[in-house]
Amino acid sequence: MQNISPKWINSLNENEIFVFGSNLAGFHGGGAAELAMEWGAVWGQGVGLQGKTYAIPTMFKTAEEMKPYIDDFLAFAKLHPELKFLVTEIGCGIAGFTPKDIAPFFKAVIDDKIENVYLPETFFSALKG
Repeated sequence: MQNISPKWINSLNENEIFVFGSNLAGFHGGGAAELAMEWGAVWGQGVGLQGKTYAIPTMFKTAEEMKPYIDDFLAFAKLHPELKFLVTEIGCGIAGFTPKDIAPFFKAVIDDKIENVYLPETFFSALKG
């Protein structure tokens, strides 16, 4: 199973959620976080569901520090099969990580067959190679 999120997300359908990288303080000032403000991201809220968005903190010294937040997101997605989660290349912009750093934390999408989580093609490529 490979549900691939669009490289550029300009609009959302009724059941779609834009999953973006944030910082814990919820200062959505750049990158995908700034775009998320258009779909209900809340200034000052750095984690979780907000409008038609879901924030995952990525601004850490190590990629490993993101894992608990990604695990929480995947658990949330499993509880909401009616929603389609479009994951951006979280952590691969302002945070400075690469798909190879982040993709392993999303391996459960494949292993557990979480069919409502769509990952960037770069994450699938990193998981394969």
